[in-house]
Amino acid sequence: MSVRPPQSFRQSQQDKNGFNVLEYELMSERADALGRHGLKVEAALTALKAWTGEHQSAEERERLVNDASDAVWAFFIQREICGLRNNRDAIQRYGIPNEVIARLGAIRK
Repeated sequence: MSVRPPQSFRQSQQDKNGFNVLEYELMSERADALGRHGLKVEAALTALKAWTGEHQSAEERERLVNDASDAVWAFFIQREICGLRNNRDAIQRYGIPNEVIARLGAIRK
């Protein structure tokens, strides 16, 4: 007579095949969040590039730079969560200005 462990104690075939539904859902959510952050970066950088000194104040530009740096900072954090450690390609692809990069992670009062 052979003894078999109950089905609830056996590892599923999904684990052996490397397919884990929960991990798949988490990866999907990470990728979706990365895309949303990328759109926020694009919007913030577009608003910053649209600034003109004739119609808007210097305080408005300061606010736009701060908003862009906050969006880029959150985007970089989300990239790290997804396993993307090097941000050089994102800086080049989005055309992130140096003044925005200089303010990454800065805490304002």
